[in-house]
Amino acid sequence: MLIKEVAVENFTDIPKQFAAGANRFELCDNLAVGGTTVSKGVMSETMHYAQDNQVPVMAMIRPRGGNFVYNDTELKIMEADLFQAQQLGVDGVVFGALDTDNQLDTDAMEFLIAASGGMQITFHMAFDEIPSDAQLDALAWLSEHDIDRVLTHGGSLDKPIEETLPHLQEIIDWSNGLIKIVPGGGITADNVDEIATNLNVKELHGTKIVLK
Repeated sequence: MLIKEVAVENFTDIPKQFAAGANRFELCDNLAVGGTTVSKGVMSETMHYAQDNQVPVMAMIRPRGGNFVYNDTELKIMEADLFQAQQLGVDGVVFGALDTDNQLDTDAMEFLIAASGGMQITFHMAFDEIPSDAQLDALAWLSEHDIDRVLTHGGSLDKPIEETLPHLQEIIDWSNGLIKIVPGGGITADNVDEIATNLNVKELHGTKIVLK
């Protein structure tokens, strides 16, 4: 089955998206800045609906827009949000942490992974900020540390996904089946099936991946 993960900012559109064929949700606020953590109320109401309809939910854990370099206070905020997501029954969480050289911040990642309490973990599009020549090592580290999937556009979001497909294929080949690669950014109801076929992937992500 092809998993069509829809990024949603609030609860309002979830029933429509579900009826249109969405079969997983990424719950995040402030999509204009790439997504931040939603409120407890939004997360709670979403989980009531999701559990009633047996649809999985991934919750963005990100305290602010901007870069992915987090200080100790921000990491504590993220830890608290991870605990809240776990308490509310969220299926998985979505986060990423980099250092000032755009390499994986492995200390921050280990801290956040430990706080995730067994929930599924997606490393989000911070992956695309990592230099291409360091992405293979990053994938290896993520797969060795129980990250379930990586969400990636395969390049800068300034480029249409048709231009980043070659690098997406490279990333998929590098993953060697050890970690799921989820293409995102520019995937719509019009091109989702073609991209899934071309890349031979079973999970894709977007805000317009189904028609509502």
